[in-house]
Amino acid sequence: MPKSVPPVSSSAPIVFEPEFITPLKRIFEESIAFNKVLGLKIDSITADRVTAHITMKPELVGHYSFNRIHGGVISAGLDAMGGLAVMAAIGARHMDEPPLQRLHRFAKLGTIDLRVDYLRPGIGERFELRAEVMRLGSRVASTRMEFLGADGKLLSTGSAAYIVS
Repeated sequence: MPKSVPPVSSSAPIVFEPEFITPLKRIFEESIAFNKVLGLKIDSITADRVTAHITMKPELVGHYSFNRIHGGVISAGLDAMGGLAVMAAIGARHMDEPPLQRLHRFAKLGTIDLRVDYLRPGIGERFELRAEVMRLGSRVASTRMEFLGADGKLLSTGSAAYIVS
C-alpha cells in the first residue's frame, strides 16, 4: 500500500529564490533613482512583510535646528515600501513562474492613494521602515506601513492603495 503524503499546508512559508530577491533589491535600491537619493536599503523581503532602513544624512533634513528628517522623506519612504510589499505579494502569488517572469509583473504597479500620519518628530541617525499587504486583489492592493526610530518607537504610519494591473 503506498504511503499517503499529507497535503501541503497553505500556511507553509514561501521562500523566494536569490534569482528573485537579488534583482528586486537592485531595482528598488539602484534603478529607482529617488530611492537611491533617500538611501533606502532593504533589510528583508518575505511574502508577508518587507523591511528596510534609511540612514540620516544632511540632504534629508527638514528642520535644520533639530536635525529632523523631512516629512517628504517619510512619505516617500513609506510609499516605496508599500510598493515593495506589493511586489513581494505578487511574487508570492506567482511562485509557479520563473523569477524573471515574476519581476516583469511590476511594470504597471503604481500608487493610487497614500495616507501618512506623522506621530512624532523623526530625529535620529537611522530609521526602520516596514510594510505589509492587507489585501492583494486582481487590480488593486492595499498596504499598511510603519516608519520607526532606531529605538523602535513608531514615528509615522501609512496606508496606501496600488494599481497592480
